[in-house]
Amino acid sequence: MPVGRAAELVGVSVRTLHHWDTIGLVHPSDRTAGGYRVYSADDVARIHRVLVYRELGLSLADISRILDDPSTDAREHLRRQRSQLTDRIAHLQSMVQAVDRMLAVAKTGIQLSPQEQVEIFGTDWKPEWAEEAEERWGDTKQWQQYAERTAGLTPDDWRQVAAATTALNDALAAAHRAGVVPGSDEANALAERHRESFAQYFDCTHSMHACLARLFSTDPGYTAYYESMATGLTTWLRDVVYANAAAHGVDPATATWG
Repeated sequence: MPVGRAAELVGVSVRTLHHWDTIGLVHPSDRTAGGYRVYSADDVARIHRVLVYRELGLSLADISRILDDPSTDAREHLRRQRSQLTDRIAHLQSMVQAVDRMLAVAKTGIQLSPQEQVEIFGTDWKPEWAEEAEERWGDTKQWQQYAERTAGLTPDDWRQVAAATTALNDALAAAHRAGVVPGSDEANALAERHRESFAQYFDCTHSMHACLARLFSTDPGYTAYYESMATGLTTWLRDVVYANAAAHGVDPATATWG
């Protein structure tokens, strides 16, 4: 076959085959009357062997020595090539799996399986909440901060996060039941503690905290989450956050995300 057809068949450029001919790596078996290269089936088989060795990282000089060694057993050589390629495939597959895990981390910020999430955060935790949050805030700077700051957390780290969250929620519910007044020192301290629970993942300003409190009091899912701890907790928490934001110069009614 002509050089153009041979190049197309093996997936290299005509220029590459010309170069390999020049350096003696793969000579075409014949030429036309006009001097054009013509490749036989054996020539194409040699090209394929060259490509295999290139994939394995060998230099062209080393490949030429291997292919031209008269003591080389062709079948044994192919078996070794196959073994090396199988090892390379396994390595690449493990790399693909690692990249998939990294992509999952970048997307959700949680390096836990759904089962681990439920085990650590409790049966009320819904693994799809992470995906919903990514859909809602995925294009924001804060979500990127969250993904970066949580990427290295281990299951044990997340267990500590879950324990701290439970302790905070218990303190909020207890203060609500005790009638702690929004705007009081105790309420403001709890508001700051609540804000800091988000600030460890992204730069959460008082204005953003007020926006979150507004969301919690209007979104059915978040409302149900806080109401399951104490009836009326959602509205009380909103008022506590609003009062603390106002104490820091933020008008809760016009608070914006940022």
